[in-house]
Amino acid sequence: MEPSPVRTGVRAAALAVPALALLWGLNWPAVRVLLTWWSPWTVRAVGLGAGALVLFALARARGQPLSVARGMRLRLAVSALLSIVGFNLGTAFAQLAGSTSRAAIVTFTMPIWAVLLAWAFAGETPDRRRVGAVVLGVAGLSLLALPLLAAGASSLGVLLALAAGVSWAGGTVFVKRWPLAVPPLAGTAWQLTVGALVSALGWAVFGSAPSATAGAPWPVHWFALALVYHVVLAMALAYVIWFDVVARLPGGVAALGTLLVPVVGVAGAMLLLGERPSLTDLAGFALISGAAAIALLPPQAAVRKPS
Repeated sequence: MEPSPVRTGVRAAALAVPALALLWGLNWPAVRVLLTWWSPWTVRAVGLGAGALVLFALARARGQPLSVARGMRLRLAVSALLSIVGFNLGTAFAQLAGSTSRAAIVTFTMPIWAVLLAWAFAGETPDRRRVGAVVLGVAGLSLLALPLLAAGASSLGVLLALAAGVSWAGGTVFVKRWPLAVPPLAGTAWQLTVGALVSALGWAVFGSAPSATAGAPWPVHWFALALVYHVVLAMALAYVIWFDVVARLPGGVAALGTLLVPVVGVAGAMLLLGERPSLTDLAGFALISGAAAIALLPPQAAVRKPS
């Protein structure tokens, strides 16, 4: 008996989850290479702008409308500022202020902050498991930040990555509280456009020169390879895969797949950038990864007592 098209599609989407984690995970060291040539404003303006153009073209090819209803425009703008602008600029500047591996892990505390923000603004009371996730996450962050403070080193990278994760979580909760009645491809394309425009404004004001903390520029062929990877694979292709995964798989499964992203990011930073996390870093990574995994698990069903 031949497998049904539906089952085949689900199986393909499940295989796409680790592929997505690989694409987004290796984007961390790719962006770090770009930052030795360009400022974060330039990197994000080019990457987000190119990704938006690809998604607009894909939406047009699929016959999906590109217009946004007037009543949805403010919501879309707020969502873009939180989920796209805050996240992407925060992670770029975090890599300049600290290690790529640390920035990747701290940013993916997002599920933890989503639990707290949903509690505060959406009335979703966390269960014991999610409270435990918050405690684990705070412990992991402390392991990452306290050694830096004790040594007198800057913890700015941790704070910027944390701000990026909180901004991402805020965007997630905002859209859940005030949903966007916009076709997914077009909605994301417009949000990437907002991110590209804000980044272009920063580019115009602050310039395109890399920061003094970016280090020596990588060879031009590595820059070109990183740029192609960032624009074509990590932005355009990855978003197309993400939409397919979300459409075919339960949301929890797709979200749990994102936990592989910082693991790939840390491994990529070690292999490609030569970073060597300390034992304290690794312990903090483990606590944060565990906390994010717990926060993303579906809530426990209430057990009814026999009457």
